[in-house]
Amino acid sequence: MKRFGIQNAILVSFLFVLLLFTCFASSQNDDVYEDSASDNQWVRIRVGLVLDLDSMEGKMVGRSVTTALTDFYAINSDYKTRVSLSIRNSHGEPLLALASGVDLLQSEGVEAIIIGGSSLLETKLLAEIGEKAKVPVISLNSPISSSLSKYSHLIQATHDFSSEAKGITAFIHEFDWNSVALVYEDDDDWRESAQLLVDHFSENNVSVQSKAGFTVYSTEEMVMDRLRKMKDMGTSVFVVHLSEVIATHHLFTCAEKLGMMGEGFAWILTAKSMSCSFHGKSAMEGVVGFKTYIPMSKELQNFILRLRRSLGNEEDFQLSISAVLAHDVALALARSAEMVNASATLLEAAITECRFKGLSGDFQVKDKMFLSDKFEIVNVLESGERRIGFWNGNGSFSSRRHHNKLETIIWPGGSAQTPRGRSLGEIKRRKLRVLVTSSNRFPRLMKVDTDSTTNVTTVEGFCIDVFRAAIAPFNCDLEFIPWLNGSDYDELAYRLSIQKDKYDAAVGDITITANRSKYVDFTVPFTEMGLGIVAPKESSMWVFLQPLTRDLWITSAAFFVLTGFIVWLIERPDNKEFQGSWPKQIGVIFWFGFSTLVYAHREKLQHNLSRFVVTVWVFAVLILTTSYTATLTSMMTVQQIRFNSNKDHVGHLSGSLIANMSLTNPKFQQTNTKGLNSSIEYAQALLNNTVSFIVDELPYLKALLVENPAKFVLVKTHYNTIGFGFMFQKGDDLVPRVSMKILNLRASDTIAEMEKRWFENQLPYTADDTSNPLTLYMFRGLFMITGVSSALALALLLILWLQDNWDDLMNSANIFLSQRLVHFGIFFARTTIHPYPLDDENAIQMAQRI
Repeated sequence: MKRFGIQNAILVSFLFVLLLFTCFASSQNDDVYEDSASDNQWVRIRVGLVLDLDSMEGKMVGRSVTTALTDFYAINSDYKTRVSLSIRNSHGEPLLALASGVDLLQSEGVEAIIIGGSSLLETKLLAEIGEKAKVPVISLNSPISSSLSKYSHLIQATHDFSSEAKGITAFIHEFDWNSVALVYEDDDDWRESAQLLVDHFSENNVSVQSKAGFTVYSTEEMVMDRLRKMKDMGTSVFVVHLSEVIATHHLFTCAEKLGMMGEGFAWILTAKSMSCSFHGKSAMEGVVGFKTYIPMSKELQNFILRLRRSLGNEEDFQLSISAVLAHDVALALARSAEMVNASATLLEAAITECRFKGLSGDFQVKDKMFLSDKFEIVNVLESGERRIGFWNGNGSFSSRRHHNKLETIIWPGGSAQTPRGRSLGEIKRRKLRVLVTSSNRFPRLMKVDTDSTTNVTTVEGFCIDVFRAAIAPFNCDLEFIPWLNGSDYDELAYRLSIQKDKYDAAVGDITITANRSKYVDFTVPFTEMGLGIVAPKESSMWVFLQPLTRDLWITSAAFFVLTGFIVWLIERPDNKEFQGSWPKQIGVIFWFGFSTLVYAHREKLQHNLSRFVVTVWVFAVLILTTSYTATLTSMMTVQQIRFNSNKDHVGHLSGSLIANMSLTNPKFQQTNTKGLNSSIEYAQALLNNTVSFIVDELPYLKALLVENPAKFVLVKTHYNTIGFGFMFQKGDDLVPRVSMKILNLRASDTIAEMEKRWFENQLPYTADDTSNPLTLYMFRGLFMITGVSSALALALLLILWLQDNWDDLMNSANIFLSQRLVHFGIFFARTTIHPYPLDDENAIQMAQRI
């Protein structure tokens, strides 16, 4: 198991269970050249073949490979190698195909694997284990997908889809059609190639008017409904990229019932859709199809004859393209095996270098792909398929009688006259029944009026202007129907989804939400995304005090005075500007301290200590004033909102999504909320302090701000909603086209111009992070530095003063101490030594003797 990197025990066990069933089901299908392999003179090259042997195509591919090898070794009997096949039946299940691949690598030790399934998942799974084991995996007619390009050991044998897309585009231009409808299979095996077709059309000026995706589970009713809409839009040219089952049993049967297989219509099938014959399908008469071209030769005729006999189905036998490709791949493996003997790595390299002429034409692998770039174009008739020409790899058409032209085509309805097709301007206009929100809560966004006399509905506002601009290119006649159930837009989405016979779309101030998307398809948003908070502008006369908290104001003032006092204390002995009367000196202390706020102190400092103190303090003042200015600027522009759970009331739009968000958001859990119904109520509630602020989606707030530009301001935005979008029925092909038009309108600034017209070009100032007042705690380090520097200056001043006055201080201390000793002796003499009172003179004499 280490060889191909499978180490997960659970996965191995699961694969082992699958393997038991696979081996049991395919035990009778192992086809090995036992007679050749048992002969020691030949080197045996083991190759695995994983097929759906329950299907005719799988049986055909298996028989094709064995027949090719038998013929090859009959001619080249002198070769020293023999390719030995081990066949496994996948039963059409990708997981069984994976289990078969694991078994072939583990038990058979194969050097290469051929897979005949047309499933993208099956190709990926087998390519993955081939990548781990470093064994080439050759896929026959697998789907086109960019996801397969990462597998370096995968070789694809299929037709050149890029060349086919060019051919179909050239075919459309040949008849001067400039718009088509694409009908494709909504499955992984078909979806990506369908998108590549759309991209190629777009690059070559072919408009894809509409797209319809079907699956094997699509009911006849669903197909009929979708085709009917396409017909109503005037579509007449269809490109079909579907499997045979859906095409024959659903699409063309429904199209015939709707009269779309008659004169005036054209149907073009891709090569993958034409991989099987449509002989005898009367409903498909007149269809044109591209088929991978296989040049007819005696070898091919002989091969078909033998294959038909071996399968025992001579009457209904139709050669599969995969069978022809399998034949040539088998020859390539046999030739490559002889070149390299038994190395898987060398075998892969030899296959890519192999050149020969096979049944499909010149065999050559380029960039890990063997592509057929020439296509046969056939006209499906009741009697069978009739060739009308070829699409060549060099980019031109040809036929047997014309060099650069196709044969006459019999179109649906049996007419040889080419369907005229329709340009976008000629397409029948589609009537679009549009529900419009009619609450008129925000008239700049959406205003709906219905004339009671004429019953004519008039709609205006930013939302409807964007909708008209986005829908304009698609030839729709608009019928506006007011939505009368208020602001319950979840109910609006539900009603739109269940009443398809009454409504086609809904327009208004409708937020895109996951719940609504369950019922309808939304376009991309056409408004700004997110929520905002609006509050009244600050009008207090004391707003200049708000940038700093009270304790910071007091501390700052105290340090201004402290700095002035310390400088005065240092400078006073020697600086005449700090001397004078006591009132003057007190004035100097306060003046000097506060003048540093604006750096206006004019007193000349003479002492270095005072200069040091002032330098540190000016640095602190610079930081304080800068921070104050920044905070005040912010507060003068936007008001700081504090969410006080017990005091503030939050206003929001009643019935809006924001109401639920306000109640469930942790920030607002304890906040009182109040539902409001219009921009007028918003303004009144803010002005009379019923609510402290409004929380709503940005388009609503823009309307409020434009109506009251001098009173309110947008102070916060949060990008946690998707915005407004237009609603359509699920699967409506207008959704991607309208979305693309909205993106174009936004890129060309058309929507911005509409905003200017409806919101008067007044975009409110927004601050996502409003400033909090500055606190003492934020600047504790700054004041600590200032205080320490001032204390240090005072300490140094004291030391210098003590140094200059030490002798005087010592003399004064001696005198003081001696005087105190004399007084103590007198007191002692009076109270202890002489029991009788003494006069002062005798007491002094007594004290001196003591």
